[in-house]
Amino acid sequence: MVAQLKAAAARASGPAAPEADAAASQAGTTSMGRMDFANILKSSLDSVSDQQQQAGQLSKAYSMGDNSVNLSDVMIAGQKANIALQTTIQVRNKLVTAYTEIMNMQV
Repeated sequence: MVAQLKAAAARASGPAAPEADAAASQAGTTSMGRMDFANILKSSLDSVSDQQQQAGQLSKAYSMGDNSVNLSDVMIAGQKANIALQTTIQVRNKLVTAYTEIMNMQV
């Protein structure tokens, strides 16, 4: 999610490197080069959801006694999912704050 936001910022500020263009195309760039906010948001939320599901699957496999799953893998996946979720919550809070400020502006 952070990488997608950085790619969007780099794209908005001017010419970008080919690596940033590849990341931006995955993040939801339209054919005219504009960033589609809805696609970026959806892909970010899908990524967080995938991390949560992967952590849940690893945890379930470990608790059922699957010998191919290490406790360290379960803990790392859980922490990655937690960090992604906390980042998403913070971004949501910032968006709500920005929306509230815009709505309270005098015209």
